[in-house]
Amino acid sequence: MKYGIIGSGVMGGALARSIAVREGAQNVAVSNEPPETAKRLADSLGCIFADNLMVAEKCEYVILAVKPNVVPAVIGQIAPALKSRKDRFTIVSVAAGITVGMIKEMYGEDADVVRLMPNTPVSCGSGVILCCSDTDHPELSDALSGAGYVERVSEKLLETAGTLTGCGPAFAFVIMQALADGAVAVGADRAHAEKFAALTLEGAARLALTSGEHFEALKDKVCSPGGSTIEGVAAMEKNAVRSAMIEAVKASYEKNLILGKKK
Repeated sequence: MKYGIIGSGVMGGALARSIAVREGAQNVAVSNEPPETAKRLADSLGCIFADNLMVAEKCEYVILAVKPNVVPAVIGQIAPALKSRKDRFTIVSVAAGITVGMIKEMYGEDADVVRLMPNTPVSCGSGVILCCSDTDHPELSDALSGAGYVERVSEKLLETAGTLTGCGPAFAFVIMQALADGAVAVGADRAHAEKFAALTLEGAARLALTSGEHFEALKDKVCSPGGSTIEGVAAMEKNAVRSAMIEAVKASYEKNLILGKKK
């Protein structure tokens, strides 16, 4: 088993599915506390149902897909098994706020550590996965590529831009819901309003990525002089939507720093 995932929740499950499709289910082991969650995931994917120690003993990539406050306990549990190994292994963490250095400190000695910051759209293959490590791991990046866009970055950028990519989907869903509510307020039915809100943001994002133009320029192209769009943009500015988005990212970043200190 090349890949072992400890934690079979939303993120662990999404990563397991992507890696199983890309690398083969026989190369993926999953564990969880309580174990029933991992058993259901393993049965659905055809991968290996394991416990934490089995993952630590047998897998080349030991992926910790658990909450930040659980990381110290899990590392404490599996550290003896890892230290007794003679073969190569890599500890991979997806916990927000837990740095590479902190992982090594918890482990008690130097180790090959990769830190990932995936977001929830990995569950549909459209995620963003930021990773940082002392050494390059192209095979891990390739295994994760089925879940979305993968980029190796510095740990500082993972902390800052990773707040945007990690928390941003929730902010986007709030915006989608608000846009849909606005359409309902002027007479659209709920089902069409929600579908069109999601499709509109999807299209706008694709245009931004493919055009190479600045967001401001793309916005200006939609705003005709004296038209309805600029009237709506003015209402957004009046209600401090831009400021609210900036403050949301800053608040999430500060919370990540707090989470990282709670070892």
